[in-house]
Amino acid sequence: MKGMSYATAVEKLYSLGHELATHRKWDLEHMRTLAAALGNPERQFPAVLIAGTNGKGSTAAALASICACAGYRTALYTSPHLVRVNERIQISGKSPSNTLAAISDDDFARLYFKVDDTAQRLVSDGALPHPPSFFESMTGLAFAWFAEQNVEIAIVEIGLGGRLDATNIVQPLLSVITDIALDHTEWLGPTITDIAREKAGILRHNGTLVTLPQLPEANHAIGEAAVTLNARGVNAAQYVPARISTENAALEEIFRNRYSIHVMGETITVDSPLGGVHQQRNLALAMAAAVDLAENHDYKIAPADIEHGLRQTQWPGRLELFKTGRAPVLLDVAHNPAGAWALRAALARLPETVPKTLLFSCLADKALAEMTQILLPLFDRTAGDGPQDRILTAPIENPRAAAVEAIVSAAQSLDTAVEVLPDTRSALARAFEITPPDGMVVVTGSIYLVGRVRELLLPLDNTTAGPSTEPAMSKAEGLGMTEKA
Repeated sequence: MKGMSYATAVEKLYSLGHELATHRKWDLEHMRTLAAALGNPERQFPAVLIAGTNGKGSTAAALASICACAGYRTALYTSPHLVRVNERIQISGKSPSNTLAAISDDDFARLYFKVDDTAQRLVSDGALPHPPSFFESMTGLAFAWFAEQNVEIAIVEIGLGGRLDATNIVQPLLSVITDIALDHTEWLGPTITDIAREKAGILRHNGTLVTLPQLPEANHAIGEAAVTLNARGVNAAQYVPARISTENAALEEIFRNRYSIHVMGETITVDSPLGGVHQQRNLALAMAAAVDLAENHDYKIAPADIEHGLRQTQWPGRLELFKTGRAPVLLDVAHNPAGAWALRAALARLPETVPKTLLFSCLADKALAEMTQILLPLFDRTAGDGPQDRILTAPIENPRAAAVEAIVSAAQSLDTAVEVLPDTRSALARAFEITPPDGMVVVTGSIYLVGRVRELLLPLDNTTAGPSTEPAMSKAEGLGMTEKA
């Protein structure tokens, strides 16, 4: 019965519709009305808000891990999820040994129906013009659970934009803004300046802004907002390391960050599973936020907590390397041009002798042409005596998915061949078939694609553990990975 209740809750939640699909006019007052009817849970815990185009989830996960390692009951709210919707809502225990864990199915269902019943009453009474969206309901559920669990700090990732995002009803101790790039221009505006202004909507009067220097247009827009609000600025640049040489690095070293940095009067070793040079900026923001919490908000966070927290950070699907018994698989949720460039920079550090297979798909509302122009040229070796590269694509199960014909067309415009498979499972099996053990399979372009592949890979990996909803043997057989294969 409990399982049925959870399944029903998830089904009803998805029926509410994604914000980008409903084309509703966003209005933060609707979220405030829902929160008030739930008892204003967002006022019952201190929070850090994190906005940006890329890196906000990584920054949030790293900061939450630091706070948890410092012994605080820490909440983490992120989006979207890779496999299960529960992943978006996590809480740690009250000791450093307790890592962040997702909300249980029972608690999820119980609180979803509380939010849903409240919303239906508000609509019936005329207090809301329509039921809350998927994200508004998720946010209400998350905040209700955080309040119920008496969390000592919540690290909250903005869903989209900032100013009108449902999460922006909290009053943050800190507002963190990560790197800004062009994405969701239909809703946030056509320029970097427009988007930066929307992100700066998470700032508060006399509040604190943690950020890094970035594109001049973004710097100007964020700085203008900070000055208007008299916000105190914290520059995280001191926590970005000098350029690190990766010459002759092992495969694992390429996709992991290891370096020393000076924090709070001590030198610590950053040893983070968040790989890629681009993640060094996100780690710097997490460190700067942690230091400010310690120095200005009475949180007892020591350099050792920062070191331990960065090492223990769990944020799958970001340059995540799986060892499968055949070719290793690299998962990365690069879903916009900025993310594609970051992935390209990481792949450029591989030896030229490594044969690579790309499994790519994306959503129709993303910059397909630009993303393929960035990534596909890295996989264009198809002739000669040297290593061979291949490109695969397959439909992904999402109503916003780009048609495979559009992906093939984009590849053809670059004079690049793409092999089309009927589904993700078949595409992954084909990738294993054509990629030698000393090569690499790269899966990217959409978080939905990465999530599905990760779900298929978990039973095969000898280094990564995680939840699975299918028997491991059936998945292994379907991918041709059993002993008889």
